[in-house]
Amino acid sequence: MPQVRIIAKNFMDMVASLPAIKLDKLYENAFICEAILRSLPPLAKKYVLQLLYIDVPVTANSLQEWVLADGASKHRVAVDRLIQLRVFTETVDRKKEATYRLNPMFQMNLREHIVHGGVLPREPMAANITVRLPSLEELDNYAAQQWECFLLHLINSAEAEVTTKSISASMMKVFQRGLLSQRDREGSRLTESGFQFLLMDTNAQLWYIIREYISNSEDRGVDSADLISFLLELSFHVTGEAYNINTLDDVQRTTVKDLADLGLIKLQQGRKDSWFIPTKLATNLSISLSDASSRKQGYVVVETNFRLYAYSTSKLHCEILKLFSRVEYQLPNLIVGSITKENLYKAFANGITADQIISFLQQNAHPRVAERVPSVPENVTDQIRLWESDLNRVEMTPAHFLDDFPSRDVFEAACDFAREYSSLLWEDSKKMRLIVKTEIYAHMKEFLNNQK
Repeated sequence: MPQVRIIAKNFMDMVASLPAIKLDKLYENAFICEAILRSLPPLAKKYVLQLLYIDVPVTANSLQEWVLADGASKHRVAVDRLIQLRVFTETVDRKKEATYRLNPMFQMNLREHIVHGGVLPREPMAANITVRLPSLEELDNYAAQQWECFLLHLINSAEAEVTTKSISASMMKVFQRGLLSQRDREGSRLTESGFQFLLMDTNAQLWYIIREYISNSEDRGVDSADLISFLLELSFHVTGEAYNINTLDDVQRTTVKDLADLGLIKLQQGRKDSWFIPTKLATNLSISLSDASSRKQGYVVVETNFRLYAYSTSKLHCEILKLFSRVEYQLPNLIVGSITKENLYKAFANGITADQIISFLQQNAHPRVAERVPSVPENVTDQIRLWESDLNRVEMTPAHFLDDFPSRDVFEAACDFAREYSSLLWEDSKKMRLIVKTEIYAHMKEFLNNQK
């Protein structure tokens, strides 16, 4: 069974992948410089702040003297990260000695930002404008509902067709880049990556969508550096405050409408002007995927008899559980089901792995069982892995069969040659026969010809 893995990079990995010219353009914005500084490892932050007012290159040896001997590995990670993001520019002289200095644009803007502070290019709604804004709780509920509808649309359930007809073309392209496949005379269906995507935690899902949205921005005629700059800038807005849409350019307006589909932004129409209100999903964009504070409370209880109870009113939760279990009945706030061999086989056929199912159950364990070790009974996790291994009993390996060796010495030499490359699959020393992997067959023929 193929193993398909989606790697959901964080925002700074995407920033680091930009060409040098676009990175330098990003650093013209002081808020981007601050966002980059916030994202750096602690030791890298220390280097940046210590070099902020040093305008001459610092040698690699001098920099290494700033850390203790046991911090060598952290030092290498910090320097590598700074070079990737072009915060450091590295120069190597004829003696192969490296020197580092801060990116001049980054250095100048960060200095000014720290000394004078920064002002966003747009101010929140003035206090004298009488428009009712949603409370933070209402905004959180809105963001959760929009994200749920977005994922339901991906699953293609009946509920999603009613609530998410207005998904933008830009977001549909994101769906079609690996998560959905379109076949002739058939509707869209989930790919293996799509099924695995549904079992990710919300942070990982969000980063995957944002990454793909940025990746195909050039197809829409949008500069990826400008898009990243605006998205990072959003993280400095205040959650729940309203900002005038008229302060945005055309590309930013389109982006805001697309982000509203995800629940990152709430759009609100006033008497005269239109406003956009960032939710926590938008203001947390520059936070690492590993941030535990943004994880939601779990809702799943799994018993040793493979019964499953999900304390949830969410239609999305029910649809996700159906991917690998049999939902037997659903009450207003409770989903009851069971993990069966048939449903798991269906999940495995769709590309979902046993480890992903177990990880999903552990991450979404109800608080009453989350503190137990293990949170999912061992007999259940062991059986899920055993059922997966049932499908992987036969492994196909392209190979070649060799016999009729002129002598035992040649046969033994051939076996040793195959073992050296870890390509000996089987040998029969009595009849002097062996099977080797196809990848070394040509080299084996050449080796045997030289033995004659």
